[in-house]
Amino acid sequence: MLEAIGLSPQDEEIYHALVRRTQATVAEIVADCHLPAAAARRILQTLLDLGLATRSTGRPTRYVAVSPDSSLEALLRERERELDGVRAHIRALMDVYRANTRFAHPGELVEVVSGRDEVNQRWVQMQRDTRVQMRGFDRPPYAAPAQPREPNSVELDLLRRGVRYRVIYDTSVLEMSGWLEDVTIGMQHGEQARIHAGLPMKLGISDDRLAIIPLLRAGDDVLTASYLIHPSPLLDALIALFEALWDRSVPVRLHGAGGAAGPGGLAQAAGSDGAGGPAPDRDLPPDEERLLILLAAGATDRSAARALGWSERTVQRHITRLTHRLGVRTRFQVAMEATRRGWI
Repeated sequence: MLEAIGLSPQDEEIYHALVRRTQATVAEIVADCHLPAAAARRILQTLLDLGLATRSTGRPTRYVAVSPDSSLEALLRERERELDGVRAHIRALMDVYRANTRFAHPGELVEVVSGRDEVNQRWVQMQRDTRVQMRGFDRPPYAAPAQPREPNSVELDLLRRGVRYRVIYDTSVLEMSGWLEDVTIGMQHGEQARIHAGLPMKLGISDDRLAIIPLLRAGDDVLTASYLIHPSPLLDALIALFEALWDRSVPVRLHGAGGAAGPGGLAQAAGSDGAGGPAPDRDLPPDEERLLILLAAGATDRSAARALGWSERTVQRHITRLTHRLGVRTRFQVAMEATRRGWI
């Protein structure tokens, strides 16, 4: 069982004998394990070097087992760090490999992945291999229309580890019941979200080394194929496209300075996703803050009502109240004046 962290079967046998006794002399280990004394001394020295045992100062010398929960955990963590170093080296080697085969083997720069399970596996693996940030476009159609965006457990795990997630959602998601509650879960863990009208595709970009573009036609409700884009001018163009649309998209922010919000809590929080800007008027009701974000994103009365759990008449009543408060006449002027005041 302990070969995975560098112990040979004989090392493990002597370690187990030492753990059973808690402390033992070389003679006792020789008797327990039926080994020559020289081999027992060599292995006990290995256990000392690994921090799995200590040596007493009395006579005869006794070897004392270090508590396994601390010594083996420390050894395991060291092996994990070494493996992480190997993974990083593999990625560096792949960068060099692709850079040198970019023109010799251009067909390898775009990989077609087929089959629903294979696509899902590569998508999950791409996220798990991310070290700095994930970027993406999110838009319908979804495989499960009634639940467009379930919480992504891989995303939540990486967010806890400090990986940055930036996602642009197409305005069409505002028509999907429950979208607001689902995206809030990710935002409460650190996801940065924006909304933009007319995203051209679904897209995921892992660091600056890999992108995935799902192949979906109008009417498709099952994802069965994707393009994987390796480092290339095409990947550079996709990264540039994301950053350009990010700058032109409407930020979605959690209500409250500390990011605390109940389901559906959207509002402006100055600096909450790096955009900065003045804080909103604290006298503005939270419901109207949320509505302003949706209006600026291009939501219709119907989609805003679905996102907020209101009736269309309630949306219209709040819009009328905002026009009176801001001294304007149209929805467009509401968004413009709210922007001028630093509310959105």
